[in-house]
Amino acid sequence: MSNVITIKNCKVINEGSITEQDILIKEGRFEKIANDIEPQGEILDAAGHYLLPGVIDDQCHFREPGLTERGSIKTESLAAVAGGTTSFMDMPNVIPPTLSLDLWRDKISIANQTSSANFSFYMGTSNSNIDEIKAINPKEVCGIKIFMGSSTGDLHVDSEDALNDLFRESPVIITTHCEDDPMIKSLEREYLAKYGEQIPVEMHGLIRSREACLKSSKKAIELATKYNSNLHILHLTTKEEVGLFSNKPFNEKMITAEVCIPHLYFSSDDYSTKGTLIKCNPSLKESTDRDALRKALLEGYIDYVATDHAPHVLEGKSNDYMNCPSGIPSVQHSLLVLLELVKEGIYSLNDLPYYLSHKVADRFKIVDRGYIREGYWADCVLVDLESKHKVTKENTFYFCGWSPFEGETFSSKIMSTIVNGKLAYNNGKIVETNLGVQLKFDR
Repeated sequence: MSNVITIKNCKVINEGSITEQDILIKEGRFEKIANDIEPQGEILDAAGHYLLPGVIDDQCHFREPGLTERGSIKTESLAAVAGGTTSFMDMPNVIPPTLSLDLWRDKISIANQTSSANFSFYMGTSNSNIDEIKAINPKEVCGIKIFMGSSTGDLHVDSEDALNDLFRESPVIITTHCEDDPMIKSLEREYLAKYGEQIPVEMHGLIRSREACLKSSKKAIELATKYNSNLHILHLTTKEEVGLFSNKPFNEKMITAEVCIPHLYFSSDDYSTKGTLIKCNPSLKESTDRDALRKALLEGYIDYVATDHAPHVLEGKSNDYMNCPSGIPSVQHSLLVLLELVKEGIYSLNDLPYYLSHKVADRFKIVDRGYIREGYWADCVLVDLESKHKVTKENTFYFCGWSPFEGETFSSKIMSTIVNGKLAYNNGKIVETNLGVQLKFDR
């Protein structure tokens, strides 16, 4: 495809305003943004459509290495660009878990060969890998991930000494999954005694309880405050947790939080129709929690949106509660969900880039991405707010072959996605693959 693209007549949503502009893209970057640009190279006529910065998703599970029956960096990055996500940060709970810099480099090598979106990878943490964490290059590694009391295998950090070391020594952003495992295990035993193996999925939010989330989030914040750590708490789920955070100016915060698509869109009320397909950790809570999370994002207590994209094979998701894995594939539908909430009057169209791109780029200090600015890398997405999009198996790109949004009709449609100045997705089809490059950080 052409290294030169001219986008004509688009409405650019960027940095809080909407302006009608032409865009000239050359050598992978935004060369010129102006009212009337003489067309060069490939021409996209975007009359009536809106251009946003590409979505940056700071929490994905693309399942490689070791779990590729669920998805891979190749397959899930294709789903990402089909939904307007141009950059992702992938989590360390793969096989083997990403607990060393050598294993981190192995993931980078896979992505360099197969990723259609830009990428970075978190280092995982354990009770004993502090030396690997201290050796991180902050310009290359997006952050570390601490499972505070809830995870699988070696990634579980339950040593107080290890937690103190990690919060004191990490040279990069600390991201945390906050649920208290002993509280959850106790409640699980209680519900097994009551229901046997046939626990209704509606009980998931009571077993992985709001109290377990609140206790763990408080602990993370206490440690970050003690050591003046750079802390980002992932996927908030409760109205109580919102009260732990500040809405002071974003650039003054050392402690931030996000909400993920499942918790922003669904609630425990949806178990009646979606069942185990929407079982995730932390769990969906009540509609009042979902509404509080929506409000907190609007008011700045929660800073931005991610997906926690976590595909599983459908056969496993169809099991009963105790044998059903937690996780929802959603990276293809995050922008559509936010656009739907705009249609419902919950958010302003002008603000979406803050929630999906600007603040993520600023929080991680990503070099030259997250904005539509001259000189920045040309990662962007064109949307039609007047074309409906019904989610079907046929138009879903997840390798696992299913989506919790299947059957739903969104009011908007993703038209085109550009990654590093090249057309990656257009009118329902992947145009060019393997366009992603490693994200760099200005630290």
